[in-house]
Formats: sequence, C-alpha cells, structure tokens
Amino acid sequence: MKRVVYAAAFSTLALLTGCASQNVSQPALPLGGTVDTGLKADVKVGETITGQSSVNVLFGMLKLGGDSKFADGVTYGGGEGGFALGLDPVSSAKAAAAYKAVKASGADVIVAPRYEVDVQDYVVYKAVNVKVTGQKGTISSIH
Repeated sequence: MKRVVYAAAFSTLALLTGCASQNVSQPALPLGGTVDTGLKADVKVGETITGQSSVNVLFGMLKLGGDSKFADGVTYGGGEGGFALGLDPVSSAKAAAAYKAVKASGADVIVAPRYEVDVQDYVVYKAVNVKVTGQKGTISSIH
C-alpha cells in the first residue's frame, strides 16, 4: 500500500512541477531596407478616386464581416497596435479601401492617398470605417 501512495505522490509532484521556456528577441534598432532597381516610371495623374471599407471586431480578435480583397505590397500602419493574433482592423480596412479605389477606377496607383479613419470603440465591439481619397495614377511607361 505504501508503494501506491508513494507512486501517487511522486506522480502528483511530477505533474505539478513543469518546465517553461521563454524567448524574447527584439532588435535594438528597427531594420530598414531599400531596393534600388534603377527603373523610373512615368505616371499620368488623372481625376480624383475614392474607395471605402468597413470592418467590425468582436472582443478585439474576432473579425466580423469586412472585405476579402486587399491591396498588397504596401504597409498600412493603423496605429492601433496590441490586437490579439496580429489583427489590425485599421490596416486591413485601409488596404481594402485602396483596393476598391484602384479596381473601380482602373488606376495603377493612388497618387497622394489620404485616409479618413473612423473608429467606434464599444469595449467588446469595435467598428472601423475607412475612406481613401487620392488622384488616379496610370503608369504610361517604365524605363
């Protein structure tokens, strides 16, 4: 009987004693890089274009609705850091608004984009509305 008690006590002690590892790595300075291709583009600037997008977030991490197509290749910082699972509703709404503006107008780029961001925060629910306005940019040649 003593063996059973000792085995149970040892097993309980082994289960309560655990190991954990933690690795925190952060560079001292932000790393930045540039790519110089030596190519120049001639961009024809046209009329004003706009695009709009909305996204709703529940409990800071569950995205409800919103768009499924986004402009890629540009970082849209929203200044709304700290969201769980890397979710940044402001930057995703900016990317979706930019996609809609470019797609609807047939532009190649948005020249001088200006973003209007409206965030309604209700603690457990957040509604983000973004409107982008800029000039239509069409690349006429690359040399």
